Amino acid sequence: MSLKLKKETVCLFLLLLVCSVSGRAQGFLRAEGKKIVNEKGENVLLRGIGLGGWMLQEGYMLRINKEAQQHRIRERFETLIGAEQTRQFYERWLSGHTRKVDIDSLKAWGFNSVRLPMHYNLYTLPVEKEPVAGQNTWLEKGFAMTDSLLSWCKANQIYLILDLHAAPGGQGNDLNISDRDPSKPSLWESKDNQQKTIALWKKLAERYANEPWIAGYDILNEPNWGFEDLANDKNGLKEQKNVPLKELMVAITKAIREVDQKHIVIIEGNGWGNNYNGILPPWDNNMVLSFHKYWAYNDQASAAHILKARDQYNIPVWIGETGENSNVWYTEAIRLFEKNNIGWAWWPLKKIGMNNPIQIRSNPDYDQVISYLNGQGKRPEESVALKGLMKLAQDIRLENAVVQRDVIDAMFRQPFSTQAIPFKANKITANTLLNAVDYDLGINGAAYFDKDTADYHVSTGKNTPGNRGHAYRNDGVDISKDSGPGYYVSSIEDGEWLQYTIDVAKKGLYNLKLNIASAGSGKVTLLLNGKPVGKSLQLQNTGGLEVFAPVELKGINLPAGRQRLRVLADQGGFNFSSLQLQREN
Repeated sequence: MSLKLKKETVCLFLLLLVCSVSGRAQGFLRAEGKKIVNEKGENVLLRGIGLGGWMLQEGYMLRINKEAQQHRIRERFETLIGAEQTRQFYERWLSGHTRKVDIDSLKAWGFNSVRLPMHYNLYTLPVEKEPVAGQNTWLEKGFAMTDSLLSWCKANQIYLILDLHAAPGGQGNDLNISDRDPSKPSLWESKDNQQKTIALWKKLAERYANEPWIAGYDILNEPNWGFEDLANDKNGLKEQKNVPLKELMVAITKAIREVDQKHIVIIEGNGWGNNYNGILPPWDNNMVLSFHKYWAYNDQASAAHILKARDQYNIPVWIGETGENSNVWYTEAIRLFEKNNIGWAWWPLKKIGMNNPIQIRSNPDYDQVISYLNGQGKRPEESVALKGLMKLAQDIRLENAVVQRDVIDAMFRQPFSTQAIPFKANKITANTLLNAVDYDLGINGAAYFDKDTADYHVSTGKNTPGNRGHAYRNDGVDISKDSGPGYYVSSIEDGEWLQYTIDVAKKGLYNLKLNIASAGSGKVTLLLNGKPVGKSLQLQNTGGLEVFAPVELKGINLPAGRQRLRVLADQGGFNFSSLQLQREN
């Protein structure tokens, strides 16, 4: 071998070694006291998101609310478009929902971990379909999908948590989350289903035992079963012993440890992950407790039970699921979690709906499918249903979806900053129109002020939806869609306001027109950099709350450069679609 070739070989070896070391830089995560740490002993705060809707569809993510378990959704699609075309739809769904570009984006946005909700039927046959009773047929599809996801995570140095979301037979009476068929034995009513669950985890652990970018195994998502009093406590909220749940989780852990001593085992209590009665103390020295938190206050008291478990058992805790709320709630929750050194995984990354980082667009043909399946419309023609479903399968791809920048900002910047920043670059020239819904990005009280900001119904017992129009943005501001492609701010209450950061190209006098719809009430004050501008505007009846007309304030003196313009509702009861700034000649 020539000297030049030897040098090239050595350089290549060193390059591969560096790449290998960098890919394993933090090594396996482990539980150390109350913390999750890497191999250097450094605290690791997991900031993650769940890939709900990929391997396992829950009906609400598709806006289906009747018979919304995945197997029933699939059967009902088959009645509309046939078995073969339904198979093609699901192939497109599975190949398009989550790809490397999605994981690349998560890394760029600030996430350092991903939770994969697995459906067992992508990895093994159901018990009743096994050719030989008591044996396990392994399916390559699920393992190949997991391998691909892991490779994308490794490329981005993002941790992957494997989560068994749908166990054989289904682990609860909330049917949709585990795709349970109540006509067949559940996980808790079938030893065969339990043995298959144990075997699946052993197979997964054996396959991924030496993969440091897998953070851990979330062995059973949200069990919800009343073992002692099924008739009156079907979801296990009042369960005191949880004997079958603990026995199964201990058995799964034992099977994992036969082939894998390195990975964290994550356990969840009964009652959707929070009822740990009878389950603790932990039985493994590399274990994490997962709690799920939705629709409750985000004060320190709301985390008291989580912190109590952590302190009592000297074990790390992790919020394995949270979300499905407004930006205000997200910012509050992340402040709470991180103040207490609790990692988190949001739910979900994408769905039809706007309170997640990625919004999947619906389409008119699919809307007909939804209407029919929900019992609200006539059966669509096969061609219409097929077109709608295939368009939906195309639109789940990131490049065809809507990235909700306000949601991402609320998760990664707003918990740690009170600064409002522009939602859009508002360059004010001779004649500029700004959409009312494009107010600044930031926390409530800095970028806008709204009185109804989030859903706290678990704590209050009252429905407070935040954005009542459920459109365009996920703040507390109420936004409705108009009859065309646009949006407007609606349900404005006394004292609420919106702020717009503007860049004025040339100083001078400007006339301002607000496009307002009023049924006879409303009063507006404009503020520039915190100071009132001109007189307050008393609004007149425009003919209704969907009939917009301009209200003008003349002669506003705008300095050049960056300014903050606020529209304050001294008296609410009107809607607001746009504002126009026109420089006087």
